[in-house]
Amino acid sequence: MEFSHVPVLYDECMENLNIKPDGVYVDGTLGGGGHASGVCSRLGPEGLFIGIDRDADAQAAAGKRLEQYNCRKIFVHDNYTNIKNILKDLGIDHIDGALLDLGVSSFQLDEGSRGFSYMHPAPLDMRMDQSSAFTARDVVNGYSEAELTNIIRKYGEEKWAKRISHFIVEARKNGPVETTDELVDIIKRAIPASARRDGPHPAKRTFQAIRIEVNDELGGLETAVGDFIDALGAGGRLCIITFHSLEDRIVKERFAERENPCTCPKNMPCVCGRKPVIKRISRKPIIPGEEEIENNPRSRSAKLRVAEKLKMVTVK
Repeated sequence: MEFSHVPVLYDECMENLNIKPDGVYVDGTLGGGGHASGVCSRLGPEGLFIGIDRDADAQAAAGKRLEQYNCRKIFVHDNYTNIKNILKDLGIDHIDGALLDLGVSSFQLDEGSRGFSYMHPAPLDMRMDQSSAFTARDVVNGYSEAELTNIIRKYGEEKWAKRISHFIVEARKNGPVETTDELVDIIKRAIPASARRDGPHPAKRTFQAIRIEVNDELGGLETAVGDFIDALGAGGRLCIITFHSLEDRIVKERFAERENPCTCPKNMPCVCGRKPVIKRISRKPIIPGEEEIENNPRSRSAKLRVAEKLKMVTVK
């Protein structure tokens, strides 16, 4: 299957990155190369693009897509949360901009065999990095009822989490739950019919929660936001697109901490000496317009936050 990806908030990202033709830019979630194409098309021969993704299929497909651009390109099969070590290994002290488009890519959802989608029958997988041994099958069949309830409620914000978890545990008494369609059937049985008539697909929140757990999507985000800020040179921009309230909250809070790091009481003069490291480009997140949502329904929950570096911090 061809790797396809509809880049969310594309124009907004290109505008806010303030791309310099000879700059160094990182796409920490390369995916199908949609945003990367925009970055590379704005770079000249002296510019450097670094594309990071833990999905080998994404690396291969994006590499082909970006061949047409004449900037320098480096592709790294790794997790964006390792940005400090990645830049250190490449001998790069600072970058001029970075983009993170969090969550699952269009390809991963559309490629039924990967097990991300509740719309395609497939083995329970959901691994972004297929070299990892831990899959959705391990979560569904190995976690206790309490553990399942916790992740479905926390990561899926699903009000029927406890009931869904109970139905999963009961179902697996007859043997392991092996496929996405088996799990969808269990979820549909767990959620009362009256609650399934309106809103998104009944399995959407549970699948999201399991995917986040399998790939530890929130685990390294908090540290990574700070690491990317540290990696920026003066005037460099960091653009982060989130699709989940928990992701957005982490990004918002980390930006706020770096913009106003003072720990002194608000009614007292500052004596801690901590100075702002960034400024937020907009106080509220940038969201898709009606036309983009109509053309790409998956963009509906997207939020873009942008920060600009005020002073130089060298990556160590």
